Amino acid sequence: MIEFFKSKKFKILACVVAALLVGTVFAAVSHNGTSPIASVLSAAFSPVERFSTYVSEKMGDFAINFRSSASYREEIEELEEQIENYQVQLVEYEQAKQKLAVYEEFLEIKEENPDFEFESASIIARDSADMYYSFVIAKGSTAGVKVNDPVIYGKYLVGVVSSVKLNTAVVKTVLDPEVNAGAYDIQSREYGYVTTTNSLSADGKCMLPGLKKTTSITGGSVICTSGIGGIYPKDLIIGTVEEVLNDTQTVSVYAVINPGVKITDLQDVFVIKSFDGQGVTTTD
Repeated sequence: MIEFFKSKKFKILACVVAALLVGTVFAAVSHNGTSPIASVLSAAFSPVERFSTYVSEKMGDFAINFRSSASYREEIEELEEQIENYQVQLVEYEQAKQKLAVYEEFLEIKEENPDFEFESASIIARDSADMYYSFVIAKGSTAGVKVNDPVIYGKYLVGVVSSVKLNTAVVKTVLDPEVNAGAYDIQSREYGYVTTTNSLSADGKCMLPGLKKTTSITGGSVICTSGIGGIYPKDLIIGTVEEVLNDTQTVSVYAVINPGVKITDLQDVFVIKSFDGQGVTTTD
């Protein structure tokens, strides 16, 4: 028996039993079912596992944020496209509203003057070097437009056609000293003609010169075409008197007139191609 305890087999068996006991005790103390080797390996690789988990979570967050950013970008692009479409619609609406206003005034003046033959025209160019605000319209001789045809906006005189090509025409405005229109004051019935000077034109105004010092024309008086001369039909509104001043070079006075329309803002006009009395020189 003593020889058995001293034998090599007993010693191997004792080592195996001792190893099993140590493993059992360690497992009991650690309250888990893992082996000591597994626990040692787990402890050794725990930092690596934590780092791997951290990287995995961050990559997940990045993927979510990336998808969110792409989604937001898509939504922003859609909204920008909608805004652009609304802006285009707004421009079209404003243009349609302006054209409607022009045609409403056109119908009114047409009803009052059935002898007028009109041609609508859009302004397609302006000469920035022209201090008198002339412009080009998209109608010419093929549409029946001629030199000296009056140009209006609603009931207001804008100017006169000065040159014509096949599909375009140049219009000189009432702010050009070369444009002279027979005129009268609708209240006092005093007659004269409307023209302008370089200084008045620069301020967007014209004048009714040669008035008597006893004139009844005052600020607020409405000046219309008289029909004298055969170029402009009678009763187109030229503008409103701003003030009456003494002419320093003569013994007369003159009225400063604000045109009825702001010529620089116009986009569409009407050309009067014919009217009763056109080309007929008359005197009042």
